[in-house]
Amino acid sequence: MLRASALKLNVGGRELVRSLDLSLAPGECWALLGPNGAGKSSLILALAGLRAPQAGAITLDGAPLAAHRRDALARRIGVLLQDETGDFWGSALDYVLLGRYPHSKSAWARDDEGAARAGQWLARLDLGGRLEQPYRTLSGGERQRARIAQLLVQDPDVLLLDEPLNHLDLRHQAQVMQALAARAAGGKTVLMALHEPGLAARHCDSAVLLYDAGHVSLGRSGDMLTQANLETLYQCRLEATGPQGFIPS
Repeated sequence: MLRASALKLNVGGRELVRSLDLSLAPGECWALLGPNGAGKSSLILALAGLRAPQAGAITLDGAPLAAHRRDALARRIGVLLQDETGDFWGSALDYVLLGRYPHSKSAWARDDEGAARAGQWLARLDLGGRLEQPYRTLSGGERQRARIAQLLVQDPDVLLLDEPLNHLDLRHQAQVMQALAARAAGGKTVLMALHEPGLAARHCDSAVLLYDAGHVSLGRSGDMLTQANLETLYQCRLEATGPQGFIPS
C-alpha cells in the first residue's frame, strides 16, 4: 500500500495540499481532479518520491520511500509525467522497451519477456504497425500511447499518471481508460490526474478533488463526482448531459 499521512505541499509560496491522508491499496483505481494549478502534478511527483513534501510522510508497505532502494522502488512504482521530450533517437519499440529497465539484469541484457510484452501493449494501443517507426516521427497522440505502453511494460504495482489522456481522441481515451481500469481490476493500484469527470466516474472507484488553497476532499467516486462538488471544484456552472456527465453551461 502507498500511503500519504498528514501531507503538506507548497510550491512557489502557494499551499497546494494541506494535511492530506490518502491510502492507495491494491485493486483500487483513483481519479485525481482539480483546476489547472491546483497541485495535481505536484501530488503525483510527491507520491512517486520525486518531490519532497513540506510536512508529512509517504510510505510504501509501511516504510518511507527513501528507505527503498531506487531500483526496487522503480519495480514497485511507475509514473507517467505530463511533459516529456519527443526527441528520442530510437523506434517506438525501443522507446517502450525502456520500461523494462528496472527488471533487467544489466543495461545490455536481452529481455525476451519484455519484448513480447512491449509488442502486445503496442498492438493493444493501436501502435502495432508503428514498432519500427522512429519515435520522434509519431504524432502527439501516438507518442502519448507509446508512453503509456512503456509504463504498462514496466508493470509496477502502483501506476501514477499525470493526464494520461492528453492528445488522445475519443476512441483512444476510452481504450486507455479501459486498459488502466483493467490493471486495477487485476490487482494493481492506479491513480490518474484527469479533466474528464464522466470517464473518471465510469472507470474509477474513488476520487481525490484538489481545490484551491490546499483544501482536499476524497472518497468514493459516486459521492465525490456530483454536479455540486464539480461546480465548486471548477468554479463554473455545469449542465448535466447524462449519468455523471457534465459540460459548462
